[in-house]
Amino acid sequence: MLSGVTLPDTHAAPPPGGSSQPRPPAAKAADTTRDNPWPLRRLTENIKVYVDRMSPLWVEGQVVEYKVRPGAKMHFLTLRDLETDTSMTVTAWAGVMDSTPLTEGAHVVTRVKPVFWERSGRLNLQAAEIHLQGVGDLLAQIEALRARLAAEGLFADARKKPLPFLPRTIGLICGRNAKAKDDVVVNASDRWPSARFEIREVAVQGDHCVPEVGRALLELDAMDDVDVIVIARGGGAVEDLLPFSDERLVRAVADARTSIVSAIGHEGDSPLLDLVADYRASTPTDAARRIVPDRARERDGISQALTRMRGALGARLATERSNLTLIASRPVLQGPEAIVEGHRVALTQRVTAMRSAIERRLASERQQLTRSRATLTALSPQATLDRGYALLKTPSGALITSSAQIKKGDLIEGILASGRMVAQVVGATNPTPPVDAPNTGA
Repeated sequence: MLSGVTLPDTHAAPPPGGSSQPRPPAAKAADTTRDNPWPLRRLTENIKVYVDRMSPLWVEGQVVEYKVRPGAKMHFLTLRDLETDTSMTVTAWAGVMDSTPLTEGAHVVTRVKPVFWERSGRLNLQAAEIHLQGVGDLLAQIEALRARLAAEGLFADARKKPLPFLPRTIGLICGRNAKAKDDVVVNASDRWPSARFEIREVAVQGDHCVPEVGRALLELDAMDDVDVIVIARGGGAVEDLLPFSDERLVRAVADARTSIVSAIGHEGDSPLLDLVADYRASTPTDAARRIVPDRARERDGISQALTRMRGALGARLATERSNLTLIASRPVLQGPEAIVEGHRVALTQRVTAMRSAIERRLASERQQLTRSRATLTALSPQATLDRGYALLKTPSGALITSSAQIKKGDLIEGILASGRMVAQVVGATNPTPPVDAPNTGA
């Protein structure tokens, strides 16, 4: 006895009859016991037999994943129930699927035969006919939401904020222990080793995805040193990515003051979060390359810039040195007095010309002055006085030109050639009237 469990006795006596042969497996599932179980292959064989007996039937659902492999004879799609998360893989010959233009999200009705694969224990559906029944309800709702939000301008380029060249802190919203987290952190740190992260691990699918991502976004957006926020999730089925097209999450991203990078799924996935984000990364690795610069490339760029600057400065110095040499080799700089000599000669000529002109002008003016002086001397009263004449004036200073101006006893002033005198009139004769010309007509 061990912990209340009785261990089988491996040395027990053989069953009655003395035979040591193993017991035959139970014929029915109900006949199996702990001591006589079915081998797993027996179970899968019986499941296959049971499934093979099922009749073909019509089922409906939504295509959530459709992968076409060019050249393959068999195509695969994942069909999802319209009400629950139940999904199954459907296979069909290429001719069946090629005849119907399928897209992810399409609502289809298909005639299938259940097929059970013994080795993998998987139940698939083999499709013989597939008929479109319209766009899937979920994707139709997303398409309508896309059009409505686009009309509001939430996806306009004018609303998008530029990403910082080198963020102080990178906010990262990702799944718990998800590969997308490593893709962003490892690749960003490889490019810029000092990159700093604020990571929030949340649910990235299911009912809790939208509220948890929204809370993490609000928390990171409120941090002053967080300059960019990356929302990352790896690839998955279309239904797994549906929360990232939820209107509440889209509007929260649109209202964020921090630059947002969407890194949801792979290149072909396009949730509405990609349209409202400031930058849409094709993968989480692409987001890592976008949010931080490559240190090695920046260092190479700086080195190349320095090299170009040194080259440009060297070329400029060489050009200026050559120009200076050409200028210095000019005759005027090798013998600067040459240019002065020309001006000196011209100046001497000008001075000589000016002196000659002045001398000629002085001689002319001197001659004119001599003539004027001679004329003035000839006409001057002094010259008359010098010949023995005198000028007489009354005490009032009037010049006496007639004896009628004076009378006996008047004092008069006489102006001589040299000096003056005062005299008294002792007598005067009346002026003699002019003699008229003979009157020839008398």
